[in-house]
Amino acid sequence: MRRRCFANSFFRKLSRSGNSRLSRLFPPRQTQPTEPWHNKGRQKSSILTINGRVELCRQVYWNPRRGTVIPLDAALGSERYSVGVQELCCRVGGTASFRHAAEDLARTAQLSVSAETVRQIVEARAHQVLQAQRQGHLTPAWTSADCRSDAQSPTCLITGADGVLVPLVTEVEKAKRRQQRRRRRKGQPPRRRLCKGSDQAYKEFKIIAFYDADGSHQYAVGTSGDHNQAGRLMRQYGRMLAMDKAQVKYSVTDGAEWIRRQYASQLPMLDAHVLDYYHLREHVIVASQVLHGVGSEASVQWRKEVTGVLIEQGPLAVLDRLGDEWKTLRSARKRRAIQELRQYIGKRVEMLDYPAFRAQGYALGSGPTESFCKTLTSRLKGSGMRWDKPHAEGLMALAAIRSSRLWQQYWTLVKTDVA
Repeated sequence: MRRRCFANSFFRKLSRSGNSRLSRLFPPRQTQPTEPWHNKGRQKSSILTINGRVELCRQVYWNPRRGTVIPLDAALGSERYSVGVQELCCRVGGTASFRHAAEDLARTAQLSVSAETVRQIVEARAHQVLQAQRQGHLTPAWTSADCRSDAQSPTCLITGADGVLVPLVTEVEKAKRRQQRRRRRKGQPPRRRLCKGSDQAYKEFKIIAFYDADGSHQYAVGTSGDHNQAGRLMRQYGRMLAMDKAQVKYSVTDGAEWIRRQYASQLPMLDAHVLDYYHLREHVIVASQVLHGVGSEASVQWRKEVTGVLIEQGPLAVLDRLGDEWKTLRSARKRRAIQELRQYIGKRVEMLDYPAFRAQGYALGSGPTESFCKTLTSRLKGSGMRWDKPHAEGLMALAAIRSSRLWQQYWTLVKTDVA
């Protein structure tokens, strides 16, 4: 027995309406009088929707010049799955394995789709999201003018950047797969061509984040490109968010050289560049363990003293203290640990003016950026997962629009295009 739902009545009403644009498509427009359209009868098809499967009966036309034409498919699209089903697949398959996603959809939404179908839908939509980002169709719904905690506070926009290693399929592994595909049995359908594999098992993807002080406005974007591509994204989205018009604007990063260089060239209007306190703390801990032993009370006390001086007095006072302590040491290993810490701080003096930053109310931690790095790549770094670079970048774009609160905006665009 055919399952009844409101979608069946919708399609029947749409096809019978004399005012709808579908009525003008039956039969196709006669552009070649010498080659008339031949009515080849009706052909059944179906679309899986969130309310059940909808059966369609389409009229098929043919002529020697244009071949077979199905006007209903041209009007409604040739998708076998509705936009609602595709969104559910992306919601579940974008955060869990495709096999688990298919099981969850069957259990919670009564949608009978295979894991392979979920994979195809998610990867196709992820690629389209990536293209929409690159073409500027998924722009942030806010600017720096919206980034204030209250009417009296100045507008404040913060940015951060970081790199994340993502496991990829290498070209060697691709070559083995191609060899196995050549051995397929006669009669098997041809498979799609494998894309080129990576030259290394892990590649660094770049994450760029923009957010305000209370986290009510945030936007993140990722790329598999190099640091120059990341710099172009900094400039592109900084312009979209009108970062130059923010009254307070600064970056909080881990101090990597490529990040400092790109911010200096792409966003020169920033008021300050802050070194993440917790990255600095890790370097101080390493030096304290060399000087006083791992886990000792003297090591903890030394770390607290050094970071306390840095917070209260700034980097120059710490450099003086470390220099004085270096003179009292005789162990080459301990002297090297002090020297490495001094060099790390000395290269980032302008990023470590914590007393001034605290007086101006700047954040000293890059927690929001670190959070984006985890959420945008969590689907890519699961146990045993290895990805092609195009699919990895697409899934990262799919996760980015959820983290940036653009999910509804994207699917509204999709439904508008379908309509």
